[in-house]
Amino acid sequence: MATESAEKTNKKFGMFAGVFTPTVLTILGAIMYLRTGWVVGNAGLGGAIVIILLAHVITISTGLAVSSVVTNTRVGAGGAFAIISQSLGLEVGGSIGVPLFLAQGISIALYVLAFTESWLRIFPTHPEAIVAILTFLSVFLIVYISAKFASRTQFIILGIVGLSLFSVALASFPSMGQAGFTETPVFWGGFRAANFWETFAVFFPAVTGIMVGISMSGSLRSPRKDIPIGTMSAIGVTLIVYLALAYWLSRIASTEELLANTTLMVDKAFWGWAILAGMLGATFSSALGSLVAAPRVMQALASHKIIPFSDFFSKESDDGEPRQAMFFAGGVGFIALLAALAGGGLDAIAGIITMFFLITYSMLNVVVLIEQTLDTISFRPTFSVPRIVPFIGVMGCTFVMFLINPVFSLVAIILVVAIYIYLARRQLASLDSDVRSGLFESVAEWAVKRTRRMQAARERTWKPVVLVPVRSSGTFSGSYRFLRAMTYPKGTVRALGIYEEGEGEKLKGLGLLSKAFTDEGIYSNTTLLEESDFINGVRMTTQVLRNTFFRPNILFLHLRPNSDLDELQQLIDKTAAYQMGIALLARDPILSLGREQIIHVWVSNQGPDWKHDLHQSNLDLAILLAYQLAQNWNAHITLNMAVPDEETKRKASRFLAELIKLARLPKETLFFVTTSPFSEALTETPRADLTILGLSQEPDLDVVKKISEQVNGSCIFVRGSGEESILA
Repeated sequence: MATESAEKTNKKFGMFAGVFTPTVLTILGAIMYLRTGWVVGNAGLGGAIVIILLAHVITISTGLAVSSVVTNTRVGAGGAFAIISQSLGLEVGGSIGVPLFLAQGISIALYVLAFTESWLRIFPTHPEAIVAILTFLSVFLIVYISAKFASRTQFIILGIVGLSLFSVALASFPSMGQAGFTETPVFWGGFRAANFWETFAVFFPAVTGIMVGISMSGSLRSPRKDIPIGTMSAIGVTLIVYLALAYWLSRIASTEELLANTTLMVDKAFWGWAILAGMLGATFSSALGSLVAAPRVMQALASHKIIPFSDFFSKESDDGEPRQAMFFAGGVGFIALLAALAGGGLDAIAGIITMFFLITYSMLNVVVLIEQTLDTISFRPTFSVPRIVPFIGVMGCTFVMFLINPVFSLVAIILVVAIYIYLARRQLASLDSDVRSGLFESVAEWAVKRTRRMQAARERTWKPVVLVPVRSSGTFSGSYRFLRAMTYPKGTVRALGIYEEGEGEKLKGLGLLSKAFTDEGIYSNTTLLEESDFINGVRMTTQVLRNTFFRPNILFLHLRPNSDLDELQQLIDKTAAYQMGIALLARDPILSLGREQIIHVWVSNQGPDWKHDLHQSNLDLAILLAYQLAQNWNAHITLNMAVPDEETKRKASRFLAELIKLARLPKETLFFVTTSPFSEALTETPRADLTILGLSQEPDLDVVKKISEQVNGSCIFVRGSGEESILA
């Protein structure tokens, strides 16, 4: 096994071959040879320098951000996708990774078209489409045979590119046989061919070459070291080259020449053949690099089950090449090539690629910005950058996107969001390095600290947070549907499993039931407590939780025919001191909850003043629970009251009618007032699936049990905590 692992490591690339060389060759490729002159002619020397610097500000900030994050974590296969996924989750990583793969696939067509444009300078009579298709097939064949071979050809091409740049330098001196600098540079162009941001969009793909090296993360011997050194050194070298080349072009040709002749460098360099060789070599190499990188991103997506047919596309050949993903990436590139040949050409493809790469760059910077903002001890990169660096990257990418093309930017963002929503619904597994929980925890911590400084307004934000003490998971399971109806969608269920020493098996499966609540969108957790005294266990738990921020506000208990009334009495009495409401469910053994359609709430006599106060004693919790249950059951609520005489009945009717309006209860809510004694009224009223009644501060459970037996169906007795208000 050790030998096999060593062999795989030896097959991987080092910094120079895996990052620096492909990055430099992609940056110093199609745009440098075929569009830099056009940019200078259209924008002038000053405008071109601004465009080059602005593009590199975004690239440098992204490069620094990536360098920081890769020195803090083990970067897996997929480059930018891996970096984003390991921090913000597979859903975010996938929503960026899919467009990134498409952009790199389309880049193959960009570089094939650039090669074709260079070829036609030598052989102008050759059919463009035939040259482009044959070039594409050649690129695919080389990469298919061996990515390692493709990498080795890059060293030769790097030498050719260097020779072409040396030829440019020689052409600057009249003593070398050339005219030298003859033109006075136009500092700011008239932007006759395109406006500033359109010109920027054409140039920007030049600096997206850093994605080629980063995307090779899974094929590098030491990504943590190779990516920062290779990426930043490549950016630095190519920035100097572009600035020098812009100055040279502005001095050796007129604006008209620069705009009209995309292969002007061939005519102006000391050795024209060296420029042609560099153009052909660099564009061909860039196509190779894109076809090597794109399948690796796709394979990484497939390895995490993000794309369809993931099992198929995640496979590797015996020599470690993602053949299936390579064919698909080649297909994307070939379709893009045919579309470009049919209309639009190189410049149109450049604009599309720019958008997707800007989104990727932006998210890479967001990752680092979030990691820095969380300020967790786990984020300790060996290469750290100031927070302003990723912030500049995020803002720069965002503004530039919308300045270039607001409509296409919006479409690109909608595509990313749509992919995210699709992946979120699939509930992908979380990676161990996912920092989203830390992000939410930090936000929650900030919110808690801020809230603690403010005056409490629990009535307005009340939601059921139910504590359910049980001795066995079966008890909890039997209450599942009712608890769900009580708490869905924003409530919380806390299961408290109390067991005696050696009897923990009775609570086996409690965690799975809590997870079932969570899967339905209800926050739920489980606490297990070894305690021989059930009452003491509940008491200790409520004391511990009473000062927590998201503390329980309802203690959920069962009243059964065989219930220990003394135990229930103690639980209810002790809870009164902890500002926790009580919900005591007495389920009919035969009828249970019936059709879950009719809910009766019994309201105590509110005389003699019949005023509607913000707090209505137990009535608040009773109606709030009735409303919550009615929403989830699609049930009807009836407010019932028993009064002594007809005069009181009229006052009670007005009170209940107004209460329904003030409490904003559903318009189909009814009320019923009877002059029969309460004990008779319980049996006279039509049967309800659930009857809700109040529970006094010091209830007599013998009386409570007797009432539950009188009710024709299941009932629940409630006592408020004082923090509920149906009128809030």
